Amino acid sequence: MSRITRRTVLGAGLATAGTGLLAACSGSAPGHSSHGGGTPPTAGYLTPDSREIVAAEALRRPGPERKVKLTAVETPLDLGGGRTVRSWAYGDRLPGSEVRVTAGDTLALTLANSLPVPTSIHWHGLALRNDMDGVPGLTQRDIRAGASFDYRFAVTHPGTYWFHPHSGVQQDRGLYAPLIVEDPREPLAYDKEWVIVLDDWVDGVDGSTPDSVLAELGAGMGGMDHGASGGMEGHAMPGMQPADGRSPSPAPYGPSRMLMGARSELLGGDAGDVAYPYYLVNGRTAEDPETFTAAPGDRIRLRIINAGGDTAFRVALGGHRLTVTHTDGFPVEQAPAEALLLGMGERFDALVTAGDGVFPLTALAEGKGGAALAVLRTSGGAAPTASVRPKELSGTVVQAARLKAAESVRLAPRRPDRTIELGLTGSMGAYDWAINGQRYDPARRYPVRSGERVRLAFVNRTTMWHPMHLHGHTFALPDGGARKDTAIVLPGRRLDVDFDADNPGLWMVHCHNVYHAESGMMTVLGYRK
Repeated sequence: MSRITRRTVLGAGLATAGTGLLAACSGSAPGHSSHGGGTPPTAGYLTPDSREIVAAEALRRPGPERKVKLTAVETPLDLGGGRTVRSWAYGDRLPGSEVRVTAGDTLALTLANSLPVPTSIHWHGLALRNDMDGVPGLTQRDIRAGASFDYRFAVTHPGTYWFHPHSGVQQDRGLYAPLIVEDPREPLAYDKEWVIVLDDWVDGVDGSTPDSVLAELGAGMGGMDHGASGGMEGHAMPGMQPADGRSPSPAPYGPSRMLMGARSELLGGDAGDVAYPYYLVNGRTAEDPETFTAAPGDRIRLRIINAGGDTAFRVALGGHRLTVTHTDGFPVEQAPAEALLLGMGERFDALVTAGDGVFPLTALAEGKGGAALAVLRTSGGAAPTASVRPKELSGTVVQAARLKAAESVRLAPRRPDRTIELGLTGSMGAYDWAINGQRYDPARRYPVRSGERVRLAFVNRTTMWHPMHLHGHTFALPDGGARKDTAIVLPGRRLDVDFDADNPGLWMVHCHNVYHAESGMMTVLGYRK
């Protein structure tokens, strides 16, 4: 197996004419335009091999090295309840084995690619060096089949994170795992920790794959549109999967997975595009759930990650109230909650004092009708069934937009030096999701400069919600709101978020609906030289 190292990439002469990795990487996005004549549009921007990236990493003062070896493989996965699927995963586990480090450590992870196609790893939520961000065609080359890649970077901020590929729709297979960064000066007191990874699952079920789902969605709805104003809300076309779960019509690549009629008031209307056959907590279906064991009175820290491709989850622990402590790795003013709403890519940390008995942790697929399940057991008793719906799901639902950042992590008051308007555009009819009407092109950058306070103005011109994710930084929600790297932008709404440009490089901004992103709702922020 050949190995690609950072030295190999940076020594390959890829920064010709200011284009950096873009000029020589395989795997650039389809439709990449060639710009003939004159100054290349990428000229004047830092590239992943610029000295500024090395200097920024040195300022992080990388500490002790934590070595990890990981292999991406094609493997059977047991989802429980007698259901085994063949998919792609890290090792033979779903989710992949947790990676746990301490803030200040240096993570040195080698990924061996035993898949039949190229892959990559993106470290979701981390402010890390740009050449380790894991975006083929922008920050690194693809890790081709049979090759390996050494990721090595300082991990500076504690919190709940995760990692997954940034290669096509691979994330919607089994290629994801939690990354927990412990705080060496942890201020919270608790007895146990429960890492909860939520997912919507289609791969390997009745012939379906995420690629076949994308192909079906990409064909559009024959002029029917639920992504722009005037959409066909609640109308199911032949071959589409209605939200009530009725049997779909067959298709050449398995049953139709196109979803119509899924509605959520919390999400502003349409809840999603894809009808998933299963919803999972820690890789298990609701028919055969994971059980977490504790003692009555134990104080448990929940670390909840939404690794789904197209599903928001409403999460509640039956018989309990939660105390929210963090979102996307950053502390918030603690807030009580009966339920939490997480868009794709979002994370919540919460504390709970365990009662005496057996309790369902239910993750309702928001607007879609299905649910995932896990069980908290502190004493004897019958386990809850897959159909259980705790009353807390209908109680106070906390969303990140309602939270305030803890004082220790609030951005200092400052007027933005630059405002970048990112219009979220497209429709389900044409499945032409984009930013400012332009599908992803890695050569198209929105400029920023080091030291600036930058405001991103997400303007949602569609009637679908979009969880927007910024690489390499965290932003602040308005009016002292939570520090985040992923935030829900409701249909027809504008969301202004601010961040400090303190991590040089080329950084993606995109919708974390994997099918919207892969269809074009991605762009790049580029630091100017």
